[in-house]
Amino acid sequence: MEGILDPDVGNPAELRRLTGYKTYRRRWYLLGVICLLNCSNAMLWLSFAPVADETANYFQSSLVQVNWLSLVYLVISVPFGLVTTWILDTTGLKFSVIFSSWLNMIGSIIRFLSTVRFVDQGSQSYVCLLIGQCFCAAAQPLVLFSPTKLAALWFPEHQRATANMISSMSNPLGILIANLLSPFLVYEKEKIPLMIAVYAIPAVVACILATGGVCEKAPPIPPSASAINSTSEPFISGLKKLMKNKAYIILMVCFGAGIGIFTSFSALLEQILCVAGYSNFIAGLCGALFILFGIIGALLLGLYIDRTKKFEEVTKICFSLTALASIGFALASQLRKQIILLAVICSVFGFCGFSIYPICMELSVECSYPVGEGTSTGLIFISGQIQGIIYILLFQSLATPLADAKFSTCNTNEVLSLDWKVSTLVMAGICSFGACCFVHFFHTDYKRLHADTSNTSINRTDGEEATLPESSARD
Repeated sequence: MEGILDPDVGNPAELRRLTGYKTYRRRWYLLGVICLLNCSNAMLWLSFAPVADETANYFQSSLVQVNWLSLVYLVISVPFGLVTTWILDTTGLKFSVIFSSWLNMIGSIIRFLSTVRFVDQGSQSYVCLLIGQCFCAAAQPLVLFSPTKLAALWFPEHQRATANMISSMSNPLGILIANLLSPFLVYEKEKIPLMIAVYAIPAVVACILATGGVCEKAPPIPPSASAINSTSEPFISGLKKLMKNKAYIILMVCFGAGIGIFTSFSALLEQILCVAGYSNFIAGLCGALFILFGIIGALLLGLYIDRTKKFEEVTKICFSLTALASIGFALASQLRKQIILLAVICSVFGFCGFSIYPICMELSVECSYPVGEGTSTGLIFISGQIQGIIYILLFQSLATPLADAKFSTCNTNEVLSLDWKVSTLVMAGICSFGACCFVHFFHTDYKRLHADTSNTSINRTDGEEATLPESSARD
């Protein structure tokens, strides 16, 4: 493919004249920068969740305050998400990536300042830490909305799903690293500063690479027919179209519920399992398997989708399996000494659930084209964040104090441990209801694919087809 489409490798001039589309090797550098930025932001987001008890002890705070270090991402991303959709579709990919990288780096530095000597321990250090989290949270919408825009602007139609999968799954990869690295580094509360310093390094590197290497908001010549019309719809007009699009509304609500459930699951997993006697290491292992198998599933499904374009069928099957896995977790998390069972269920939960994230983002663009990618994916993300806030607060309110928790490994300053049984059952119920609604009601045409395939085709020398614009080709 590179030998035919990349101008760097001497593709035939006649083929370029006929197609009018090109791909550029620097798209892989942009993909790498966005992947690192996505991974770093996720690590900063959930770095404290796997070691919530030690964090509470170090900063002399409660578990509720520790949960706010994760919850603040959701709260801030709702108003910032609306602004982000406009920024991404109006100012372009270059500004969005650089701006988000600076917000991410500044937030990571402020987080580290909360552990230095001149900041008093207790409430003052916690406030400083929370401010740093707020900066990182402001960067999250720009970071999460960029993969779909990058895939649409820089990659041809047969690589879009894979590119989106790679950049989108770098976010759960960051969560995976946090689930493994945080318990490994923080075996006692005095190691919290070390953990915060380690997580600041990728944020600084990502900022340097983005500022120095992202030089264009779009390629000089688009890679596909649909890329020509990307973001051609005005922002306000696009919002109005989305609100009248039945398929998009269903996807926004149902997939948003899935994002909210997975956010709650990642933030509360350690607290749910420690009551049943599982250590931070086991909770981190389950969280890591949850993410790892999600990434594996996304890789396999991304390659499959790029070949078959069966977005809807794959999404509905995975949604249904995810609902079953959520029920299994709700039951298994109440049992003691069932490490293997929990590990298997978390693996299946991640494989079926996390893997459809990039597919649903692509599906949102397919059913809403030519509305800008930042707007269509952004509203779904905002829906997920709003629901995530509701679910975390709901699950915390449903958790009841346990007078007798002799098996608990929760190491906090709080007097009583919490029973999460009702919360996990409600989580499974929400997941199952969302899956049923999506399977039954969601149906759509693939509008962006139609825009690509409606053009005249020519056979490539490697046997694939390249789309042609209906108008006269551009040199």
